Amino acid sequence: MNSIYLDNAATTKIRDEVVDKMSDVLISNYGNASSTHGFGRSSKSIIENCRKRIASHINASPSEIIFTSGGTEADNLVLKSSVKDLKINHIITSKIEHHAVLHTVEQLEIDYSIKISYVKILENGSVDYNHLEKLLKFSSSTLVSLMHINNEIGNILDIKRVSVLCKDNNALFHSDTVQSLGHFKIDVKEIPIDFLVASAHKFHGPKGIGFTFIRKNSGLKSLIIGGTQERGIRAGTESIHDIVGLDEALNLSLKNLVHDNSYVTDLKTYFISQLTINIPGVKFNGACSDFTNSTHTIVNICLPVSSASAPMFLFQLDLKGIACSKGSACQSGSSKGSHVLSEILNKDDLNKPSIRFSFSVYNTKKELDCVVSVLKDLVNETIS
Repeated sequence: MNSIYLDNAATTKIRDEVVDKMSDVLISNYGNASSTHGFGRSSKSIIENCRKRIASHINASPSEIIFTSGGTEADNLVLKSSVKDLKINHIITSKIEHHAVLHTVEQLEIDYSIKISYVKILENGSVDYNHLEKLLKFSSSTLVSLMHINNEIGNILDIKRVSVLCKDNNALFHSDTVQSLGHFKIDVKEIPIDFLVASAHKFHGPKGIGFTFIRKNSGLKSLIIGGTQERGIRAGTESIHDIVGLDEALNLSLKNLVHDNSYVTDLKTYFISQLTINIPGVKFNGACSDFTNSTHTIVNICLPVSSASAPMFLFQLDLKGIACSKGSACQSGSSKGSHVLSEILNKDDLNKPSIRFSFSVYNTKKELDCVVSVLKDLVNETIS
């Protein structure tokens, strides 16, 4: 069997067109964008043109786009600077956020004695909006940090509803949109969000580059001390070829959005139907089988086998050439279970193997047939 890559929520294959653009820049545009000579001005021009295009995709001003090394740095920048510079003393988040948010918030609580409130999560993994509203009613100097699409179970947050709730209660709103930008359209004029973050490698761009949208006049300051790059908010020489790769990947993703989303949705629909037919008792974690409330790119399943066989499932799939995940790639080397599933599954299901499969336009139904066949055989072997 050829290798089958179904871990696109962890990272995606870079598009050939993106590699070509980046290669051209690496060869031809090696000037430092902060230099005043022709080489530097050429590099600066490339960066600013990319910034304009990226800003236009989310209906932002170019000055509101700050390039970072990716989502984790961007989350840290927003959360830490909000506490240090904006004097936020209360953060509302959830226990199913990415660890870039959860661990940062936990450290801020230790370092600055700020108050942390965790909004309730419903059984299907969705945020309890009524509880969020209650938390906001009795808050001041508050930042809400909730991700747009959960990276493990694929649940979609209604970011417009949360944005309006925050605005009505004089709170700031930060959202990790790493799993959504490039797959969904976001308009920051229509959605009154204060901060969002993105990472290029989630939409077929290079690793090590992303950006944060910081609404104008926010007051956020740099965490990295040095030069005045990125309007003084992110010091350090810009990686021009990576910025070009980010720009090109986002351009292509949004240009092909309707076609790609339709294609991947069809894959997900087919996969769910084949799993249901071939593996009686399979469960779908969170809202991943609800196409209205989950992303088309993620399916997270709980298999009907004993807890004793659970640890070997990913290993067996890997031996068969199938790349998938038990949760976030950041946690795949950890002996701990998924902190997301721990919030929504009962004890019996937590002991069973849960696996995340995530799709892209580079996947096929033939690949999914192979995966279902392997899973069916593994389940049957375990039961027998």
